[in-house]
Amino acid sequence: MAKIQLKKTAPAQKKAAKKAPAKKAAAGKGPTKLTLRAYNVGFGDCFLLTFEYPKFKRRILIDYGSTAAPKNADDDYMMAIAKDIEAQCTDADGVARLDAVVATHRHRDHISGFSTDGDGTGGVIARMNPGVVIQPWTEDPEAQPDADEATATTFTGGQPDAKAFIASLHNMNRMAGAIAQASRDEHLGLSMRMSAQMGFLGENNLPNKSAVLNLMEMGKKGRAAYIHAGSKSGLEPVLPRVKVHVLGPPTLKQTQSIKKEKDRDANEFWQFAAFWQFQAAAGESVDSKVPLFPGSEAHEAHSIPPNVRWFVGRAQKIRGEQLMELVRSLDTAMNNTSVILLFQVGGKSFLFPGDAQIENWQFALSQEPIKEMLKVVDVYKVGHHGSLNATPKSLWALFEHKHETPAADRLTTVVSTKPGKHGSVQSHTEVPRSTLVAELQKESEYFSTQDLPKSQICKEYEFEF
Repeated sequence: MAKIQLKKTAPAQKKAAKKAPAKKAAAGKGPTKLTLRAYNVGFGDCFLLTFEYPKFKRRILIDYGSTAAPKNADDDYMMAIAKDIEAQCTDADGVARLDAVVATHRHRDHISGFSTDGDGTGGVIARMNPGVVIQPWTEDPEAQPDADEATATTFTGGQPDAKAFIASLHNMNRMAGAIAQASRDEHLGLSMRMSAQMGFLGENNLPNKSAVLNLMEMGKKGRAAYIHAGSKSGLEPVLPRVKVHVLGPPTLKQTQSIKKEKDRDANEFWQFAAFWQFQAAAGESVDSKVPLFPGSEAHEAHSIPPNVRWFVGRAQKIRGEQLMELVRSLDTAMNNTSVILLFQVGGKSFLFPGDAQIENWQFALSQEPIKEMLKVVDVYKVGHHGSLNATPKSLWALFEHKHETPAADRLTTVVSTKPGKHGSVQSHTEVPRSTLVAELQKESEYFSTQDLPKSQICKEYEFEF
């Protein structure tokens, strides 16, 4: 298995630093404080990190999206957040500067705020001219056919096929619209709760073209970085004296675990979805008034023998269940392309894993040097809004700063979430997962954005070094 190569300071660089003039050494001091703002976007993620140096500040925005408004939120809550981000990024000269944007993956609840449609919150972010836009390797639009990490040449003999994987991700996105539309079809035979969840997952996986294009344009104006486990983060010029490790997502050359569905042939599985992908690609929608078995209603009373009429309803229900399984797999596949970043500064470590799920985490957790770094994490942004499979027990077990009683070095955990939108209590898949939340509350300084009052736009933390 390939290993993540950790960045090290070369001896020559250390020696040169010691000989540097005092004035340059002072200018090269690291941050003295980090301010973390966790915004209440409802079901989504939005975090602003402000690194304060002796003579300047650097701001990093990690995700900005929502698919369900906070409880009792105003209609313009996303614009209010955009304006607050702009205010936080405004220097004494009156110019708002955003040094970097990290879009961990393509789900709408992480990037919808970058859209320039509607109220145009993405325009607020764009006018701050981000110096670098960081996304996972799966988003690289310029990758050459022979690239190793983005759209690698197709291999044979069971070897990694990144090109086919990228194509599958794009096809899955295109199917999402048809699935979201199909969720409103009463002939699927799904319960109201299941239909609502299928629609939610389908809409969350829509391409969100405006946001994607805005991220690309911001990257062209500044600098675009498409990263993977062990690569440079793209933040090196932005954050002097801060180590930023990329723990995920791995490429298919490193591991194929992010493909999910390990017990199936990925190509065969996506053939099941060919019809829906074709519909979306052709720009057609699935009319909610049209049954999945055209003509069945008209013929049910006359053409279908009474002793087999039960089969039509059963077949429609199976179709609905298959679509539900498909959209769940799509959701997981996208989460497994999520960027995982570990910031080390001033003797503290800050972990931001986006929505990375177990298949994404497995690669990082197989590396002993990474496990050693994870042991001393001080702040953990809880993965995937507190879902059951985004905080692996093996990861949680590593954290040495967990304490049942308050302590100076007690682990801080922060989750951005909204209950009732994802999973179900009945199947023990609700988000946030109650058993995980109980453990977080027991052994860490736990905070959830859902607990913020309407008058408070975010939770602010300050860490001094």
